[in-house]
Amino acid sequence: MKTGIIVFGHGSSVASANDAVRVVAAKAAIEAGWELYEVAFLECAPLLDEAVPKLAAAGAEDILVVPYFLTLGIHLQRDLPKIVERLSREHRLPIRVTEPLDGHAALTQILADRAAGARQ
Repeated sequence: MKTGIIVFGHGSSVASANDAVRVVAAKAAIEAGWELYEVAFLECAPLLDEAVPKLAAAGAEDILVVPYFLTLGIHLQRDLPKIVERLSREHRLPIRVTEPLDGHAALTQILADRAAGARQ
């Protein structure tokens, strides 16, 4: 089964913030060997409403949304499930959502690295 991956961020009016998400997603796609992936945002283009049909047209048979959010806040608890349910129904595709970044073991090391780098 071909799985389409969507890296899903909040989105910002600051273009460089959105570009940073795109860069990380592109690097992850290369490292993980994702054949089909898109970046989408909650509050700016491209939205999930654009990414899902694009992946479906490219042959995705299911979609995995990876939130580029630190914690399970209101957007992931309330907004995203509604959007995913609607898009899954509209496009007749299974859409799953991973956990946010919070709780991943690498975050501890990232914090330690940032602090160490600033102290030098």
